[in-house]
Amino acid sequence: MLIAAIVILIAWAVAKFVDWRISRHHLDPSTKTRYDVLRRVIFTTIVFVGVLSALLVIPDVRALAGGVLASSAVIGLVIGFASQSTISNVVAGILIAITQPLRLGDEVEVEGSRGIVEEIGLTYTWIRTPDGERLVVPNQRLAAESIKNATIRRQESLAAVTIQVPTSADLAAVESSLNGIAEEVYVTDLTADKATLVVRRQVPFGKERLHAESDLRLAVADQLKQQGVIGT
Repeated sequence: MLIAAIVILIAWAVAKFVDWRISRHHLDPSTKTRYDVLRRVIFTTIVFVGVLSALLVIPDVRALAGGVLASSAVIGLVIGFASQSTISNVVAGILIAITQPLRLGDEVEVEGSRGIVEEIGLTYTWIRTPDGERLVVPNQRLAAESIKNATIRRQESLAAVTIQVPTSADLAAVESSLNGIAEEVYVTDLTADKATLVVRRQVPFGKERLHAESDLRLAVADQLKQQGVIGT
């Protein structure tokens, strides 16, 4: 039992050391996503092999393991474990790390909830929603369902706000002034007394769009005050 305990402690120490060495690298989001999943796979594998080796040191356990491996029962065990959702989630987590439909820091929408990918584990993925809550999604579901990803193909996303101004204002001048604080300004609707404009600005990767849209609204309000469109 003492030898078994020492083997488990050594395996745990080796796993922690390997995990620490891998985690020291500063990587871009796509590579970091693969590295984080790889870290968990390596850590789990080392600990599993260590515990299994420690158990085999005990004569009674070794004899029992030999009997199981020599029988057809092992086939049933393998099939039984492979059919479990936990194994499916682990496989899905590895596939997500390789194919990367989402990465750490991406702004995504899953099952109607929007948020920032905070952690991709072996079995579950954690997404931080704008109100600070965490949406925990099984990896198997992420691999099977559709995902809206605002930052997968480029490092920026778009912050967009909609405003209404009186048609009595100089719309061309308003649009021109707003072009100074945003990349895109469109007049999307026009009625007898109001014009609707959409203002869009690029959001740097890693910044939450909700905060960026708040900043954009403040900038638009200041600009409209300078133009005399709204009161001070």
